[in-house]
Amino acid sequence: MSDATRPLRSVLYIPGSKTRALDKARGLPADAIIFDLEDAVTPEEKIAARTTLADALATGGYGARLKVVRINGLDTPWGNDDAAAVAKMGADAVLLPKVDCPADLDALAQVTGGLPIWAMMETPRSMLNAPAIAAHRLLSGMVMGTNDLAKDLQVRYRSDRLPLMTGLGLCVLAAKAENIAIIDGVYNAFKDEDGLRAECEQGRDMGFDGKTLIHPAQLEIANQAFSPSDAEVDLARRQIAAFDTASAEGQGVAVVDGRIVENLHVASARETLAKLEAIARLSTE
Repeated sequence: MSDATRPLRSVLYIPGSKTRALDKARGLPADAIIFDLEDAVTPEEKIAARTTLADALATGGYGARLKVVRINGLDTPWGNDDAAAVAKMGADAVLLPKVDCPADLDALAQVTGGLPIWAMMETPRSMLNAPAIAAHRLLSGMVMGTNDLAKDLQVRYRSDRLPLMTGLGLCVLAAKAENIAIIDGVYNAFKDEDGLRAECEQGRDMGFDGKTLIHPAQLEIANQAFSPSDAEVDLARRQIAAFDTASAEGQGVAVVDGRIVENLHVASARETLAKLEAIARLSTE
């Protein structure tokens, strides 16, 4: 499955140091896994975690899930060795925390070579530099680090995330301009299903491809929120059929449910159906 069509509805963080969690992840319905060597691993475990994770990836069993490894920052005692290790792990991408500018990605690429890079967007400077970061030749995905961003901005928590909207919007714009993946930040209250659902729906409506998750219990809600609904699929099929009929009759537009349907609507409808097919393929791979 190509990166362009790969579903990324649910992107689950898994500690790279926990053998049991790494094993359990093989059977979870996540579209992608971020194997974490950074925040989820204590300083005492960081060196051993590289070997633990490398062994798990070598064993395999993760199917078609996208495998991303988040390393420690290159300014930490572990970052460079993490990067060198990940370059040999067979991961699909390496995730660099606290990316401020394209030079940070250049420094990582000197170690990881041509391995695709994902960037954690979690500082005020990264928000301001989002277009340049998104345009980096090796970047294939952005992940919002909303907890760190909120801390640096010194904002108060609001369920509508209004204080974070400028940063979220800038990153969505940058990612869409470069046609790379853009993944929303985590929802911390993992037992609050209604809150998670609302935030997933907000992120989906903003244009995010999916959501990062901190607990397997969040997977079902994220997968549902970022999948085309039955109503969306039905409308897409009817729009395509109506437009095809209108085109055959020499008309440039069609009407469905009292609304004009043009080329751009048909393109969106086809994308909806393509996403549905990609999700179905992923579930069987």
